[in-house]
Amino acid sequence: MSADDVLEFWFQQCRPWQWFRRRDSFDALVRERFGEAVERALAGELDHWSCGPSSGLALVLLLDQFTRQIWRGQAQAFAGDPQALKLSLAALERGWIAAESQRPRRQFWLMPLLHSENISVVAQAIPLLEHFADAATADVARRHLLQLQRFGRYPHRNAALGRVSSPEEVVFTQQLQP
Repeated sequence: MSADDVLEFWFQQCRPWQWFRRRDSFDALVRERFGEAVERALAGELDHWSCGPSSGLALVLLLDQFTRQIWRGQAQAFAGDPQALKLSLAALERGWIAAESQRPRRQFWLMPLLHSENISVVAQAIPLLEHFADAATADVARRHLLQLQRFGRYPHRNAALGRVSSPEEVVFTQQLQP
């Protein structure tokens, strides 16, 4: 498994609608093809990928996106978030995101900021997403920020993380259900 394999799958073989829609078949595909690579990334065995912009983005995808497909609804889905956030912030500092010509790649470099439960990190993500990604993704970040300001966390993660939901969070998460 190489970084190029990850990038080719995500940006060439997948369609953008697959990135954000919940589909068991897609989750199973990601698990089958990339489960071992995700485990290695979480264990730090792919940290050398963080040395370059393309391989660094592949590592962010493994830690931030693929974990969510592989362990949807489980605590492990968020296990790579701290590592992915660190990588994204380093990429910003190094100018890798600004140098990236493709909007979807810039967007996924920034997704770990959006996934953070730290209010200041998500607030920081909004103008970055407006500049490097698109208005729609920045609007998603604004909605995430409102959740954090209201609850101090993302209520939809409570069950997976074993957190007790407040009555207000229960009502809120029920309203999110399709």
